[in-house]
Amino acid sequence: MKINHPLMHNNISKQDLNVVRKYLLKKNIILTQSKKVLEFEKKWSQWLGVKYSTYVNSGSSANFISISALKYLNKNKDKNEIIVPSLTWVSDINSVIMNNFKPVFVDINLNNLSMNIEQVIKKINRKTLAVFITHAQGFNGLNKKLLNILKKKKIFLIEDVCESHGATFNNVKLGKFGQISNFSFYYAHHMTTIEGGMISTNDRKIDELAKILRSHGMLRETPYKKNEKKVQKKFKNLSPKFIFLYPTLNFRNNEIGALIGINQLKNLNMNNKKRTINYKIFLRNISPVKYFTDFDFKGTSNYAFPLILKTKNLKKRNIFERELKKQKIEFRRGNAGGGNQLRQPYLKSLIKKKINYKDFKNVDHIHNFGYYIGNFPNLKKEKIIQICKFLNNIRI
Repeated sequence: MKINHPLMHNNISKQDLNVVRKYLLKKNIILTQSKKVLEFEKKWSQWLGVKYSTYVNSGSSANFISISALKYLNKNKDKNEIIVPSLTWVSDINSVIMNNFKPVFVDINLNNLSMNIEQVIKKINRKTLAVFITHAQGFNGLNKKLLNILKKKKIFLIEDVCESHGATFNNVKLGKFGQISNFSFYYAHHMTTIEGGMISTNDRKIDELAKILRSHGMLRETPYKKNEKKVQKKFKNLSPKFIFLYPTLNFRNNEIGALIGINQLKNLNMNNKKRTINYKIFLRNISPVKYFTDFDFKGTSNYAFPLILKTKNLKKRNIFERELKKQKIEFRRGNAGGGNQLRQPYLKSLIKKKINYKDFKNVDHIHNFGYYIGNFPNLKKEKIIQICKFLNNIRI
């Protein structure tokens, strides 16, 4: 009998659907962005411990709006570089490029799949505007040294927490350290709104920009009405409800997604604890001879089991993949975002300076020999042990 372990489970519960049904039966309901979106933003901010949040249609949109906001806040146009990891989701890097900034790449650490901090510090210069860190697959990527240097040099920190809801550094939730943080509510992540994302901040100017940039760049989307009236006076020849301040698009979400998000948020902490217990069981039972197990576990919140082969033999890797497929264990190679972004075709035409992807040794190992498999709140201990026994018996 095959193990049959999917990568993702449907995170939408019957309770979520019942909340939606109940809402749909009301009279004169609004389905586009309205009061439920505001409620979700408020509850999310309370959960995270920040002042402001902006609900959008995806984590990728959250990435893009965050970098766009930096562009309009940036007073020094000589600062045009943003340091990014070579292991991340494509939208982090595309957001940098599409806003006319230069991405500066660093390698990662194997023990947390995040940016090599020493490389980040070495690449900081007078042109550095921001560090865009990805907390990949539930691991914290920060340390005190980096935070102190960024504060001293007045460099922005943007946190991509799309894969790490509830993970912490020094017992403080990730997403509270940067000037801006991004979250994803995609189907497979810690919680879902079907599709969706969130931008969080403690900065009022960033909050205002995020809400305006979310909706066509329209002035009327500002939550700060004194500012709205002040700007309206500058454009008396325009309809006050149709003043477009910035070139952008529509990244709004809707009331149904917000309803699901409000309900899912109630179970987020509990589900994170269950996943953490699962991950501890997984690490205790997986072979440290065949697989990398020396992860920085403190403060993690993993929605998947990272699985990094120690071998560097491609033939053995191919055997490994065939065996998983035989047992219907679904996997993704390359961990977060498909591995080494510097190997991807979209970057070859965009980065003028030639960068040798082979110089990024850790991420390149992940590219070829790094995987993840599913970790669900309802996953049984016996199933995890069964999977580990199978993995340990593969001849690699």
